[in-house]
Amino acid sequence: MAAVAVAAGMVVALAAPQSASAREQVAFRDAGYEAGTIVVKTKERRLYLVLGDGTALRYPVGVGKAGKQWSGVSRITGKYVKPDWAPPAEVKRDNPRIPDLIKGGTPQNPMGVAAMTLSGGEYAIHGTNVPRSIGGFVSYGCIRMFNEDITDLYGRVTVGTTVVVTR
Repeated sequence: MAAVAVAAGMVVALAAPQSASAREQVAFRDAGYEAGTIVVKTKERRLYLVLGDGTALRYPVGVGKAGKQWSGVSRITGKYVKPDWAPPAEVKRDNPRIPDLIKGGTPQNPMGVAAMTLSGGEYAIHGTNVPRSIGGFVSYGCIRMFNEDITDLYGRVTVGTTVVVTR
């Protein structure tokens, strides 16, 4: 992914928190999704991790702003803790004062505590350093989560997990 630059050795396991206050188990009867699939419903600004028993874990998310939304099927291609961030060309063009690289773990890094890159190289599901952005149409196409929630989800899924984004 163009937006994530990862240094060697940064892929490590995260321990799931005792509780993520924004996460909740809900009924999920959408047909055709296997257990373990991530479904992002852009209109709802919610991410669902399908549990396969008619339920899912639901998390609030920030999604793409107008003109930056996308839909389709992807897969998680990488999992990273405190990744460095290199803004994509479009972000840099819109905000030329952004540095070419922001180190992971710093307050200015928009990726938060963890990121999971998606196939296609453009987007990620990641934490945020701006928690008030969760629930909004705020990104260039990435899916933003509270840091506690990305930590929880990170521990529940693996590289290769299917991600379905609907509008």
